[in-house]
Amino acid sequence: MLLLHRVTVLMRGARVLLLAGRACWGSCALGQARGFVGTFSYARIVHPCLSRGFRSSRADSSSKPVPPKREDDEEAYPSQKSLVTSNDLFDHFGKDCKNKATFSQVVDVFCKKDVRRRGHVEFIYAALRKMPEFGVERDLRVYNALLDVFPKEVFVPQNATQRMFNHYPRQQECGVEVLEQMENYGILPDAETEFLLLQVFGQKSHPFLKYRRMMYWFTKFKNVNPYPLPDPLPQDPIDIAKLSLQRISADLDARITVYQMPFMEEETGIKLPYIVGIQSPEQQSLLWQHSPDRPVYVEGPFPLWLKKTCVYYYLLRAELLPPGEKEEEEAIDPERNFYYPMQLDLDLERDLGDDDTFDIDEVEEGPIFAMCMVGSGDQATLSKWISGLQETNPILGRTTVVFRLESSPRELQPATEVEETPEEEAMQSQQMKQ
Repeated sequence: MLLLHRVTVLMRGARVLLLAGRACWGSCALGQARGFVGTFSYARIVHPCLSRGFRSSRADSSSKPVPPKREDDEEAYPSQKSLVTSNDLFDHFGKDCKNKATFSQVVDVFCKKDVRRRGHVEFIYAALRKMPEFGVERDLRVYNALLDVFPKEVFVPQNATQRMFNHYPRQQECGVEVLEQMENYGILPDAETEFLLLQVFGQKSHPFLKYRRMMYWFTKFKNVNPYPLPDPLPQDPIDIAKLSLQRISADLDARITVYQMPFMEEETGIKLPYIVGIQSPEQQSLLWQHSPDRPVYVEGPFPLWLKKTCVYYYLLRAELLPPGEKEEEEAIDPERNFYYPMQLDLDLERDLGDDDTFDIDEVEEGPIFAMCMVGSGDQATLSKWISGLQETNPILGRTTVVFRLESSPRELQPATEVEETPEEEAMQSQQMKQ
């Protein structure tokens, strides 16, 4: 029985070796059938199963590799194998001029450099930072070109599990960043943007969800601004001054007057600045009721931002009257006052402890009689504005005008020494006492 058991074990071992040998020779035959005829191995002579992983080519191991020849067109571009960042790529092409054509050229060079678009996320982030320098931050075609940099049909989730766990999160965050920059500059996507997002990320992705929200809310908030500005802003300073004064003034009956147009004097060669002012009928009546014994003040400059353009304006105003000199308004009985109707609607569900009022700190200021914008904020130019106001407001001829001007980064007040008369010194001492 012991001998029979040993013979059985030996037969089983021989059968296992025979099956293993057939499997190894079958894999080698399959490799030759697929085109690996020229491969050989020394290990195949010793044992057929040791032939995997020891294949070599027909080329001699002592031969040295020949570097590929670079074309003449590639000499102008950075090497593909060199460590060149995306910022260096933009700086290399933007040495001479930075415009849309140069920016598009950088994008084309990156797309043609590698078919698999290695480093496309870093390139898109660098392109988003460089767009304001090249002046293409408001161009929809450039944003579509950046979305076209992504590899197609690679980041599309194929099942519910991939959609649930945010398939390729880094690439999706980059796509959302492109759409957010479009939103910050007020760029509305188009049909090409939708097609690119579907081709790159698919319908069940965060960038496509961001796109659908932008298309929904942009159309609703497009005309929500009650004081819209033209896009682009006018370049003429007179038009910008008119637009700014209309935006500041809350009275629709206010009239804009151009007191002086900018021009160059031929005799002296001095360029005279423009002077544009605005005044409403209500402000004219307030100035007419103003006492000539109390001075008026020209104050400024005050900044005003129109998109990315900063302009400055000046005010003609007066100080607040003392409490004893204020005229008491005529009391109106409840029958003639709309604020105290004869019928009261009381809400009985409210408790006595409920307080729906707001604490508002009311600061009383003096009246403002007129506003203006000038090309040069010196006292001589503003004096011409006051002279123009005297044509419609004769009371200014009998009222003292005091200039309280401050220097600004754009308009610097020149230092001039003026001899003060005894009357002006008395006026200043009276103001100091007050």
